[in-house]
Amino acid sequence: MEPLRNRATPAGGAWKRGWGRVKFHTIAAFIIASVVSAPLCADPVTVPSGQPVEFLDMIWDQPGPGLFYRYRFVAPEIGQQGREFSDVAGDLEFLCNQYALPRVAETGPQPSQIVISLSSAPLEFGQADPDIVQFFEAYSVENGRCIWEVF
Repeated sequence: MEPLRNRATPAGGAWKRGWGRVKFHTIAAFIIASVVSAPLCADPVTVPSGQPVEFLDMIWDQPGPGLFYRYRFVAPEIGQQGREFSDVAGDLEFLCNQYALPRVAETGPQPSQIVISLSSAPLEFGQADPDIVQFFEAYSVENGRCIWEVF
């Protein structure tokens, strides 16, 4: 038989093994972020201007005063003649009210702001490309409606 050894708890507490090292909320946040940032559908979205628009993804986080939801769409014609910002601004508001708001109700916590973006080609969030046109608008949510904010 092996003699008993002095097995005092190390400085800083006992060692944790396996999943005990990772907190549950960290795992849950990773899973939610993975699912939420994945494309929810690839179907075309009909907008008032008639331009082709497809949902890219939805990203959420808490930068500053509250929860933000970012709905990102690809609209290959933006930036071209007849598809400048003033021509498609109504599409951004439409996408907030008719696309984002119904999905926010199903997502969970209500955001303090929704940002709608259109890009002429898919682009990783936070990246810039001089060949890709991007339009953004921010909206607060009040009484079940998107209210335009100066972005």
